[in-house]
Amino acid sequence: MISRRMSQRAHTACNNPLVHDCEPHTMTQRQNAGTLGTFTGVFTPSILTILGIILFLRLGFVIGNGGLRNALLMIALATLVSTLTSISLAAIATNMEVRGGGDYYLISRTLGVEFGGAIGIVLYLAQTVSIAFYAIGFGEAVSSIAGWNAPWVTQVIAALAVLFLFGFAWAGADVASRFQFVVMALLIAALVSFFVGAFGSYDPALTNANLSPIEGGLGFWVLFAIMFPAVTGFTQGVSMSGDLRDPSGSLPKGTFAAVGLSTIVYVAVAILLAGTVTQQMLVDDTSSMGTVARFGFLIDAGVIAATLSSAMASFLGAPRILQSLASDRVFPILRPFALGHGPSRNPRRGVLLSLGIAMATIAMGSLDAIAPVVSMFFLISYGLLNYATYYEARSHNPSFRPRFRFFSPTASLVGAIACLGAMLAISPMAGVGAVAAMYLIYRYLSIRDHTERWTDASRAHFFQRAKESIRAMTGEVEHPRNWRPQILAFSADPDRRARLLRFATWLEGGSGLTAVAQIVAGEGALKRRERETEHEILEMQIEELGLDVHALTVLAPDPLDALSVVVQSFGIGPMRANTVVFGLPSVDDEAHRMSYAMALRSVGRLKVNVVAVSTDEVYWRDITSGSAKSRLIDVWWTDDDTGRLSLLTAYLATRTSDWKRAKIRLIVPVELGVDEDAVAASVRMMCDEVRIPAEVVIVPGGAADDIIGTSSTASLVMVPMIMKGTNMLDGLTGGDLQATARRLPLVAAVMAGTPIDLAAGPESGQHADFREAEERAELVRERLRTLERQAGEARGDYEALTRAAITDPSLDGEVHVARERVADLTRRVLRARARVEAAEAELAAVRDASP
Repeated sequence: MISRRMSQRAHTACNNPLVHDCEPHTMTQRQNAGTLGTFTGVFTPSILTILGIILFLRLGFVIGNGGLRNALLMIALATLVSTLTSISLAAIATNMEVRGGGDYYLISRTLGVEFGGAIGIVLYLAQTVSIAFYAIGFGEAVSSIAGWNAPWVTQVIAALAVLFLFGFAWAGADVASRFQFVVMALLIAALVSFFVGAFGSYDPALTNANLSPIEGGLGFWVLFAIMFPAVTGFTQGVSMSGDLRDPSGSLPKGTFAAVGLSTIVYVAVAILLAGTVTQQMLVDDTSSMGTVARFGFLIDAGVIAATLSSAMASFLGAPRILQSLASDRVFPILRPFALGHGPSRNPRRGVLLSLGIAMATIAMGSLDAIAPVVSMFFLISYGLLNYATYYEARSHNPSFRPRFRFFSPTASLVGAIACLGAMLAISPMAGVGAVAAMYLIYRYLSIRDHTERWTDASRAHFFQRAKESIRAMTGEVEHPRNWRPQILAFSADPDRRARLLRFATWLEGGSGLTAVAQIVAGEGALKRRERETEHEILEMQIEELGLDVHALTVLAPDPLDALSVVVQSFGIGPMRANTVVFGLPSVDDEAHRMSYAMALRSVGRLKVNVVAVSTDEVYWRDITSGSAKSRLIDVWWTDDDTGRLSLLTAYLATRTSDWKRAKIRLIVPVELGVDEDAVAASVRMMCDEVRIPAEVVIVPGGAADDIIGTSSTASLVMVPMIMKGTNMLDGLTGGDLQATARRLPLVAAVMAGTPIDLAAGPESGQHADFREAEERAELVRERLRTLERQAGEARGDYEALTRAAITDPSLDGEVHVARERVADLTRRVLRARARVEAAEAELAAVRDASP
C-alpha cells in the first residue's frame, strides 16, 4: 500500500513540468517525438525481415522434405499465429500511448511488471539471437556464392557481418534506417527476377509430384521450427515503437500490410518452386531460387541485402527493449543499460551487450540449430502478447477502448493457445523449459519488493473476477458447511488497534475476510478532511503490521447510531460481515461501560456474532514473551451456538503461524453428582465428529473460582458472553464479564448471533430439506398414479358387470360390490390428489427458500 502510494506520487510528480528528477527515458520520450512513419518505421523493417533468409534459403528445403501440401499448411499455421497476434497488437496498441520497448512495453503495461519483466528478458534474448541467426544466413549465402565449403568460413563471415552492423547500431537508428530503401529495391528486383524465370518454366505435373513428403525426409514439426522464424519479423516495427511519429496508428497498419503481402509472396514462391525444381534438388540445394530466377545474381544480392537488413533490424530492436527494461528498474542489475547516448538516447551499452551475445550464438554454428531457439523465444512473446490483449478485454475495463474495431477476445485467446501448442509441438522439452524459465522470472519479480511505476490492467481483471465470483456465490445456497468468518473490527484507539487487528486475523485463520472500521464523530468540511487523514493513518498502520485487513473510515454525527448502519451496510451481495469484533473497555467508568454495553446489544440484535477481546498491553506482553510451543487456548464450553463458535474460532487460530503449535482445551463444568466420565466421553465424541482436536477438562461442581483457576495458565481464554439489559455477564459462571476478565489471561468474550453447525455435511441443511420434500412429493405422486390406475380398472369391471346383469339378475350382488369398490377408490384418489398438492406446495416453498 505504501509502495502504491509512492508510485502514485511519483506519477503525479512526473506530470508536473516543474519536477526535474523523473525517470530519464520517460521524460525524453515525452519531449522528443518519433520521426518515422508507417512505411519507413513499421512496414519496411517488417517486410524486409519476413522476406529474408527463410524465403531465399530454407523455403525450398522445407518443400523438398515435407512436400508442397505440408509447406502450404506450415505457411498457413505460421500466418494464423502472426495474424491473430497482429489483431491483438492492433487492439492493444490503439488503446494506449505506445512508447519505447515494443512488445515489452505493451505486455508490461497490461499484465504488470511481473509478466513484463519476464517477457522483456525473453524478447531481448530473442532479438539478440536473431542477429546471429540472420548473420549466419548471410554467411551461408556468401559462402555458397564464393564456393567456400568449410563450415568455419560461414561463421567467420557471420562474425564479420555482425561487426559491420555493429557500426550502424552504434551510430543510431536514423543512420541505419536509410539503408532500408536500398535493400527494398534489391529485394523487389530479386523477386521479380524469380517470378519471371519461374513463370517461364513452370510445370504443373512437377507440382503434383512435389505435393507429398519425400521418403526419409524430416518431420512436419521439425520443418515448421525451421520455417517459423520467417514470420517473426512482423514485430520488428513494434520494437521501434519509440521512434515512430504515431505508434498507435502506424503499428496496426504497417503490421497488417507486411503480414498480408508477405503471405501472398510465400504462397506464390512455394507453388512456383514446387513446379520448377525437382524434390530432391530442393532438398540438396538451398539456393534453388537462384537457379529458377531470370537473373540469378539478383537472388544472391537479395539474400545478402535481406539477411543484413534483418540482422540490422534486430540489432536496433534488441538494445531498445533492454533499455526500456532497464529504465523501468525491473532488474536492478540492468540499470546501467538505461543510459542513452545523444539526443535520440541511442542505447550503446545495450548494443555492446547484444554484440557479445550474438558472437557467442554464432559459435553454435548451424542456422538450423539456431532456428528452433529463435522460434521458441518469439512464440513465447507472441503468446503473451495475445494473452495480454485477452486479459485486458476480459476485464471489461471501461478504459479498454481500442480504435481497432475488428478485435475479438476469443481470437486473442486462440492465438495464445496456438502459440503454446506450436511451442510444445516443435520441441516439448524446449517448450516446457521456456515456460519454466518464464515462470521462475515471474515468481522472482512477484516476491521481490518493488515500487509500482505504472498502472496495469490487473486491478480491472481482479475486479471482474470478484464480480463474477460474487454473482456465482449469490446463486449458491448458503450452507453451514461453507461458513467462513467475515470479520468487521471496530477500533477508535490507534494505540490498541494493532492488537485488536492481530486478534481479528487469528479468529479468521486465513479462512475469511477481515476489515477494520473507525468512526469519526462530527460533520462539516474540517471533519471530512480529518476523516481522510485518519483513513490514511489507518491504511499505513495496516501496511506496517503486514496484515491482510481492509480499512474503512466513516464520518457520522453520532457514532452509536452509525455503528449499526455500518454493520448492516458493510460488504456486497453474500460478502457481509457475520462477526463483529470490539476491544473490551480499558477504563472502569460507568458511563463508558453503559455506552459500550448498548453498542454490543445493538449489534447483537442484527444477528451477527459479537466478540470482545482484551487489548491491554499487559495481557499481550505475556503472549509475545512466551514460547509458541507452550501456548494454550481454553474454550469455556457451553453446548450452544456460542460454544460451537468459540471452539471453531479457537481451531481457526491454530491455523495461523502465531498459534499453529498451540493446544486447545475444552473447560467443561459438571454439577456434583453427574457422571463426569460420561460427560467427558460425550464431549470427546463431539470433538471427534467435528474433527477438532481438543483436550477435555472437567471442572467438578462448576464453581467460578475453580473454572477461573483452571484457566489461569492459559494463553487465551474464549469465554461465553450474555447480555442482560446493559450488563455484560460471563455465560458460564454468571458473573460480571469484566470482573472475570481481570482474573484471567487474555480473554475473548464470544456471543453467537447466528446458528453454528460444526457437524454440517454436504447433504444437510436446505439441501436435505429439498431432497426430503422432493422424495416425499415423488412418493405421493406414485401413490396417486397407482390409485388412479386401480380406480380405472374398477370402473371397467363395474361397467362390464352392469351390462352382464341385464341378462343375468344373479350378478346383482357382484355389481353392488363393484360399485362400492369404485366409490372407495374414488375417495382415495381424491385424498391422494390433496396430498400431492400439499407435497408440491411444500416442495415449492423449500425451493423458493433457497437462494
